[in-house]
Amino acid sequence: MRSFKILSMLFLLIFSQLGYSQEKSTDAIYTETELSINKFIDGTLTQPKNSMKSDLVILIQGSGPVDRNGNANMMKNDASKKIAHGLAQNGIASYRYDKRIFKMQQLGIQEKDLSFQDFVTDVDSILSYFKKKKDFQKIIIAGHSEGSLIGILAAQQEGADAFISLAGAGKSIDSIVVEQISKQSEGLAQSARESFDEIKATGTSTNFNPLLASIFRPSVQPFLGSWMQYDPAHEISKLNIPILVINGSFDLQVDENEAALLHNANPQSKLVILENMNHIFRKIDGDALENTKAYNIPQLSLHPELIPTLVDFINTFE
Repeated sequence: MRSFKILSMLFLLIFSQLGYSQEKSTDAIYTETELSINKFIDGTLTQPKNSMKSDLVILIQGSGPVDRNGNANMMKNDASKKIAHGLAQNGIASYRYDKRIFKMQQLGIQEKDLSFQDFVTDVDSILSYFKKKKDFQKIIIAGHSEGSLIGILAAQQEGADAFISLAGAGKSIDSIVVEQISKQSEGLAQSARESFDEIKATGTSTNFNPLLASIFRPSVQPFLGSWMQYDPAHEISKLNIPILVINGSFDLQVDENEAALLHNANPQSKLVILENMNHIFRKIDGDALENTKAYNIPQLSLHPELIPTLVDFINTFE
């Protein structure tokens, strides 16, 4: 059943050190300011103190109803918050924000009207806001999981100085889902493949196995159609800026081979695989059960090599 457990994580959206400081320091090193970009975007700007003009990282969350800190219902690990604090302690600012799905009810947005491009538009708005402010030297887009593809698409617009993929997929979402399902049932995988193909051709699908109803319910099919039109490897090949691709060797949701696909698609990219890092950036020395438990232990430190890797990359290009 592990493949379906992983699949459910992917589809939370379908209602989801030497020389470096780590994230244990106090907030005396940095300041945090609540900042709304527009009616869709509320977030937190984290800035290092005593820094004249730092670089800025825009942090994009992964799949599901994930808030600015990297948390969702029944899942609190503060992954994004910890990255923001770790960067600030090394002189780098960041902006992290709640995904617009948190405001769907407030703004009267129905699930059937949600598009993958909406998420890209939000990052475009954030990038434009900070470029106009001119308060930062470089602006780097960093996307986690689903956010990697969102970040790739946003980084294609003028204004981003670099891009970081954190556990991002190298294949389209339909390919990933079918691959995951096939590990459990070839019959279900075939049904899923046919439904994805039908959505691609006609915009809708009705002839799918009932066991896949949570994935292919009618209200979410428009979103799936808008998502699966993008091949991350093809899209990252269009970028002509510095690129860092990071994955963990113990990521149960996004295999390190996905990172290799992204890296191979763009010769300008740098690939880093962090030993025993899981999907929410913790080092796991135990088994898969320990890996899963880590999703709900916010006090666990980030993988010790993550922040140094990010800082090195950001500091080594102009």
